[in-house]
Amino acid sequence: MSPLFRRRPPQDRLVTLIGKPGCHLCDEAQVVVEKVCGDLGVPWEKKDITQDPELHDQYWEQIPVVLVDGRQHTFWRVNEARLRKALQGAE
Repeated sequence: MSPLFRRRPPQDRLVTLIGKPGCHLCDEAQVVVEKVCGDLGVPWEKKDITQDPELHDQYWEQIPVVLVDGRQHTFWRVNEARLRKALQGAE
C-alpha cells in the first residue's frame, strides 16, 4: 500500500493542546480534545505557555493551539469534526 494512504494507528498519534490557565477558549478546546481523543484512543497532552518561554513567543496570540503530531492543526476554536477527520485520516 502506498504510504500516502497508510493510516497511523491511534496510539502512534499525539495531540498537543497549548494554552494557559484562566483562558475560557482553552477550557472549551480541552473539552473537544478530550472527547475526540478519548473516542479514538489517541493520546494527548496539555502544555502551558506561561511555563515555556519558547511556546509563549510562538503561540501567545493564537491560544488555544492544537497540534496533531507536532504540526499546527488549528487555533482559537477547535472544530470537533475537523479534528476527528484529521486523526482518522492518512498520515
